[in-house]
Amino acid sequence: MPPRASARLRGEIVTVPGPPTRTQILLARVAVVLIVGLALAGLAWYGLSTEVIARIGRSILARPGGPMTFRFVLQPAMAAIAALRDGVADARLGRGAYLTALLTGAGGREARLWEGVLSTSRILILGVVMDVVYQIAVLGEFFPAEAAIVAVLLAFVPYLLLRGPIERAARGWMTWRADR
Repeated sequence: MPPRASARLRGEIVTVPGPPTRTQILLARVAVVLIVGLALAGLAWYGLSTEVIARIGRSILARPGGPMTFRFVLQPAMAAIAALRDGVADARLGRGAYLTALLTGAGGREARLWEGVLSTSRILILGVVMDVVYQIAVLGEFFPAEAAIVAVLLAFVPYLLLRGPIERAARGWMTWRADR
């Protein structure tokens, strides 16, 4: 379990996760290398054309109705849990919305992006593994870029979209609670 640090916020002592462990950093690096490596392998293997993009789109849209559909619930649910944990921590620390910070560069874009990768790295790796299994078992072929795209769509995008609204809701709830 990572070490915890205490911070004083509006007279309250709140506990926030400490710096990431070596394992968390390693998993995040593995996830990034895996996603980027698969995307580059897909580009090298199949190239980039309108035909390839159309095939990727058709293939991704067909997956929720096929076998292993549970991953379309499991991975976003896991990402939502990570977003909940991090969004509440953001609210306790008085940090701005996550996606807004990434888009505007406020609060250190790279550091905030790395936080998201740290939080979702296991989900990203699981997503890649599950998609590779799906491709081999169902499609009988392997499309590396699709595995990367599906993992990012199911793991990182929900996290990206949920962390900010969760932070705002948590901040509103904490303000409401403090006013009572």
